[in-house]
Amino acid sequence: MGLNIIVEDSTSLGRIDMTLKFNGQVYIFEFKVVELTPEGKALQQIKDRNYADKYQALNQVIHLIGVEFSKETRNIVGFEAETMSSLSSKTTPPQK
Repeated sequence: MGLNIIVEDSTSLGRIDMTLKFNGQVYIFEFKVVELTPEGKALQQIKDRNYADKYQALNQVIHLIGVEFSKETRNIVGFEAETMSSLSSKTTPPQK
């Protein structure tokens, strides 16, 4: 299928929970467990630690994806995604 999945992907500032390279694009995932409500910390960690920098040289579109799970229900309670061009460090929120 052409999927390249890397878990615990090391960078100079930490570890990306999961990186998926597929169809000429890069998907960077960060997973967090929260008490009850989403806090937005998963996506923020990707940005704060500049995880996408590792893949900028590939000249591919990079998707930043933060997923938060409830500690109590063990279900997804938060999901945020942004897309950035490999030629720019600016992120674009998903279109509604």
